[in-house]
Amino acid sequence: MSDQIITQQLQAIDKKLDLITEELAVVRRQRAELNELKEDITLIAKDIFNTAIEELDDIAPFVQTGDFLHLLKKIVRNTNNITMLMTKFESGLDFFEDAKPVGKELFNDALEKLDEMDRKGYFQFMKELLNAADNVVGHFTVEDVRLLGDNVVTILETIKRLTQPDMLIAINNAVNIYQNLDPKDTPEYSIWKVMRELNTPEMKKGIGFIITFLKKITEEQESQNRGE
Repeated sequence: MSDQIITQQLQAIDKKLDLITEELAVVRRQRAELNELKEDITLIAKDIFNTAIEELDDIAPFVQTGDFLHLLKKIVRNTNNITMLMTKFESGLDFFEDAKPVGKELFNDALEKLDEMDRKGYFQFMKELLNAADNVVGHFTVEDVRLLGDNVVTILETIKRLTQPDMLIAINNAVNIYQNLDPKDTPEYSIWKVMRELNTPEMKKGIGFIITFLKKITEEQESQNRGE
């Protein structure tokens, strides 16, 4: 065998040895990395285990070993109920997804209605009503409100009578007459002129009305006093 062939074989062997050396280096590096990972995992697992032990120590007085087995048995026995519950939950989610467009439309309608009410002045009106209520609360005492409650029936009866058509007509006539009167243009009356006016049918009728009205008030007051 010539020296050239021997040299070629030795070079080939050297190349293979270099490859084997590189592979061994890779294997050693991977082994080192695995050992480091193993150590890290061991430390993490140890920390988790210690934490779990500490947490379990906190609940140990309230939980017995058999409680976990009992809970597992209940879960197994109620598998059908749990499945049914999950099915209903999924159905509820589906219904919610189907109802979202309708809910969005209702929400938009509500916003449009609120905007319309705001443009018409409803909210400003309610604000002024609240201000009026504040003024009432600040002006009247609790005793005033109690007296109002005691006499609310009488007040409502009075309002009911005042809102009768004949009473409204009479009040409206009185208001119209008062508005048409001008104190600056009111004529002056002497004693003799007053005496002459008293003899007119209109004054006699008016005086009769006033006297009858006062007599009725007195009779009603005396009747109420006797009732007490």
